[in-house]
Amino acid sequence: MRTGLEGKTALVTGASRGIGRAIATAFAAEGANVVLSSRRQEALDEVAAEIRAAHPGVGVLAKAAHVGDAEAAAACVDAAVAEFGALDVLVNNAGTNPYFGPMADITPEAAAKTVQVNQFAIVQWTQLAWKASMAEHGGSIVNIASVGGLATEHGIGYYNATKAAVIHMSRQFAMELAPKVRVNCIAPGLVKTALARALWENNEEQISKFMPLGRIGEPEDIANAAVFLAGSASSWMTGQTMVVDGGAIIRPSIA
Repeated sequence: MRTGLEGKTALVTGASRGIGRAIATAFAAEGANVVLSSRRQEALDEVAAEIRAAHPGVGVLAKAAHVGDAEAAAACVDAAVAEFGALDVLVNNAGTNPYFGPMADITPEAAAKTVQVNQFAIVQWTQLAWKASMAEHGGSIVNIASVGGLATEHGIGYYNATKAAVIHMSRQFAMELAPKVRVNCIAPGLVKTALARALWENNEEQISKFMPLGRIGEPEDIANAAVFLAGSASSWMTGQTMVVDGGAIIRPSIA
């Protein structure tokens, strides 16, 4: 499959680990220049070194930025355009979940942090990418939501509510930014990442038995979907949400 990503420039937030790291690595494997962003420069530098070693022909820029910091976000997008001339792909991947429990008990502080990182940051980074490059040159945006945004679930209801917002915002931006920019969304199921560690680490085998495809997801499963949605193979898709969950959402509620 031709992805058309060779020579393009992709910026990935939350790129120092997990799904973001896998997505950036997958883009580099397709010949794209990658801009890595997350909070810690040291962690980004490690990922950048690995990508450069594995894919010496691509450009790599590591730029630390807290996803919810407007000035840092602007500096990161500006650096990407200054380094590579344009920004062709934006992956809004960074997320947080500071609270576990019923929504009836969440504090205003935890709710505000969840919205800032999971929801409003996508608006902010999309605005910046549009104004800095995509309004003129076009591009593709991939937002990482969650299958939880399509269902109810114990303990992470507020997190899932922000992910449901991501799904809707992806449709809204797809309508507003067309035809210059395509905007699509991935809704991962349970993936073996540090953010989701509490959900799978102690009962991976048991959970896997209930998955139609027999296993929990790996970051690379989501990266493969991101390559498809960002590249030319999906050139007639926008405003869509791709569920990548090992079939969990189709599992009968009663065995």
